[in-house]
Amino acid sequence: MKKWPFVVCSLFLASSITACSSKGTETKPASGDAKAGETIKIGGVFSASGSASSLGKPEMDTIKMMADKINAEGGINGRKIEVVAYDDKSDQNEAVIAVKKLIEQDKVVAVIGGTISGSSLAMIPQVEKSKVPYISLAASKKVNKPVKKYVFKTAQGDDVVVPRVVAYLKANKLTKVAWLGVDNPFGSSGEEEFAALAKAVGIEIVSREVFEATVNDAKPMLTRVKQANPQAVVIWGTAQESAVVTKNVRELGMTMPIIESHGIANNKFIELAGPAANGVILPAGRLLVADQVPADSKQKPVLDSYSKLFTEKYSYSPGTFGGHASDAFEILVSALKTAGDDKEKIVKAMEDTKGFVGVTGTFNMSAEDHNGLKSDSLAIIEIKDGKWTLKEN
Repeated sequence: MKKWPFVVCSLFLASSITACSSKGTETKPASGDAKAGETIKIGGVFSASGSASSLGKPEMDTIKMMADKINAEGGINGRKIEVVAYDDKSDQNEAVIAVKKLIEQDKVVAVIGGTISGSSLAMIPQVEKSKVPYISLAASKKVNKPVKKYVFKTAQGDDVVVPRVVAYLKANKLTKVAWLGVDNPFGSSGEEEFAALAKAVGIEIVSREVFEATVNDAKPMLTRVKQANPQAVVIWGTAQESAVVTKNVRELGMTMPIIESHGIANNKFIELAGPAANGVILPAGRLLVADQVPADSKQKPVLDSYSKLFTEKYSYSPGTFGGHASDAFEILVSALKTAGDDKEKIVKAMEDTKGFVGVTGTFNMSAEDHNGLKSDSLAIIEIKDGKWTLKEN
């Protein structure tokens, strides 16, 4: 297991978070915090390698970028943050080992990570048992619903994303659809949400199929789908496996619209799917189309700032996934400013996050909502000529 240690301090894009100090203004230590000079340890678990690396690598790189930037600016109440992060290699067993080590050996005050839903869900029992604040970067609504005291999330969940997909299908009179989902917690959670919402508005699922995250040929499955004659195909997976299925759909001469999940929202999907990516529709955060977001949008400056910093440092696009890490880091650091390393106070401070305009959307958390995002955090995006294009803001 690869370990990525680095030191962090202060706050990135501080002006976006309610109750944070203005840039350049010294923040007074939290009440009773007499540990000035000591570090605060934050843990990280990311799929920086393996099948989900196109999601996890920009997350890891984002945390490192923010650590480097913030460390150069000072500290939080006179204290630096030390980030201890591990690569789980896109394996949920490795993720569990990593979070256990972070809590028991590294003695972190909070954990950010869990790139994919399976890993995030597998890590939850350990963080809940240890009462360590945890911010997941994965999508499944089961991560944060029902509410778990120490578990938060910055990615849009199925309960936020699927309604936007269903609304798009209904608006375009696509009432007979095929559902193709990856055979893991992300796919099953999405299917459960879609089935309930689709039925309620008269959308019929004429074919249901699952595919492995390691799929390299989906044509046998798609032959059955083609026979069902759907008006549209919904593919629910992440970049690598969804690209295979998308290519196979077009190779079989299936010309109906393809709607996909937000799990493909990085350039790796376009690279792998090639020309077959053109015409694909998906709901996703606006980072992919930051240059097309209206100038009067309150999110525009946040998107532009993060995108510029990341691409200048790493020379590749973070997709939407680096943005989830950025938001998690900012929300946690804001909480640390007032709570110090008191875990119970950190939880309360994060629940008090209101009106935080992040890369992913505007967060309004509470004790009853540990995600704080709504469907308005998503845009409808179409891939045209190999580029992300804003279709519906």
